[in-house]
Amino acid sequence: MSEQPISISNLNDFIFCPVSIYFHSLEEETDDFLYKDSYQFNSSAAHERSDSGNYSSRKTMLQAISVYSSEFNLLGKIDTFDAEKGILTERKKRITTIYDGYIFQVYAQYFALTELGYEVNEIRLYSMDDNKIYPVKKPEDDLIMFEKFKNVIEDIENFDYSDFKQNNKSKCERCIYEPLCSYSALKGEIIGDYCP
Repeated sequence: MSEQPISISNLNDFIFCPVSIYFHSLEEETDDFLYKDSYQFNSSAAHERSDSGNYSSRKTMLQAISVYSSEFNLLGKIDTFDAEKGILTERKKRITTIYDGYIFQVYAQYFALTELGYEVNEIRLYSMDDNKIYPVKKPEDDLIMFEKFKNVIEDIENFDYSDFKQNNKSKCERCIYEPLCSYSALKGEIIGDYCP
């Protein structure tokens, strides 16, 4: 296992496109206005209350706390966890499709919380724009998804940019980093030997 922890948010990013992780790391050091589109600004604004710990004033509601799973070497923040009821919630601006990456992010939070001794009774995704809740089975209750979760972590740990070629044009069409990316399927071939 890699010594460097994997960011929980990278689970979803990696599935979309491994190269997006590289661009996200650049973005962290750069002004948001250079990269973010209106959807990302809206999503960031929607998470602002929980990220600042102001989503709820209840003492049993854990918000935006940093967590680490030593079992899977994953590091990140939980969105909200109701410690009294044992409900872990990952909030998204608007959910139109439940992507594997969303589930993997909440699995990572689940494992980190259980390693800390919390009892997680329920996992769910919450779509803020339309106020919808989507229950997620716990990993032990969905062994196929749990296996996919472990496979993605292994793929991240063993990923090599030199072997990567993006073939999914629709992903590139939806990617805000596409104009900067030499791996874009819209550009045809990789430009030179540039490797992030």
